[in-house]
Amino acid sequence: MIEIFTHSETWLALLTLTFLEIVLGVDNIIFISIVTNKLPENKQRFARNIGLMLAMVFRVALLLGIAWIARFTQPLYTIESFKIMGMAVPEYHITGRNIILLLGGLFLIAKSTSEIFHKMEKEHAVVTSSKKAGLFSILIQIVLLDLIFSFDSILTAIGLAKEVLVMIIAVIISILIMMVFAGAISRFINKYPSLQILALSFLILIGFMLVLESLEQEIPKGYIYFAIFFSLVVELINIRLRKKTIPKS
Repeated sequence: MIEIFTHSETWLALLTLTFLEIVLGVDNIIFISIVTNKLPENKQRFARNIGLMLAMVFRVALLLGIAWIARFTQPLYTIESFKIMGMAVPEYHITGRNIILLLGGLFLIAKSTSEIFHKMEKEHAVVTSSKKAGLFSILIQIVLLDLIFSFDSILTAIGLAKEVLVMIIAVIISILIMMVFAGAISRFINKYPSLQILALSFLILIGFMLVLESLEQEIPKGYIYFAIFFSLVVELINIRLRKKTIPKS
């Protein structure tokens, strides 16, 4: 097994996969940062680390069960093509993967929309600010999203690397890196209310993408991540401009 690391292709696959796992994990960090913000400050770091550790455990477990994962892409039921109002609807295969992506996407859209609504209701937020969420309920939410993000992440890993050991090492390295920077990302997002709304909007976009993927409508992820990056750059410029225009006391 160790002989595979004598090949340059293995190291290239490891670096590429680690980078992609980090990129794919950014939305996970954003979600964890937002939901753990409801906890008392002394419990937020603990909850973030537990959430990321659970993500690592899920991903490693899924990698060890690749044969089981492969079954999720097998059709459970096929809906034959049909016509509606003269338009042909193509054949659709219902798979375990599609069901998981659909439920995950809907959950992400519903949760993010709910969070935006609560943040917009400032008066109520002030009243309930002292009422912190329970650690257990937050961890349950993180576990649900970890399952979705882990499943998507593992399918990417399987497509890029051949050796399970390489995939597992890439997952562990990426999670450890995310644990180091999760606190800084969380503080940065929570410092600026506009960034929180932008982050939640990203999660709605990702949830919508998961729903489309469950319907076998593939959208290149590069477009999504470019849109997110561009929006983030614009918002950072706005934050900088707002700081300059605020009169100094």
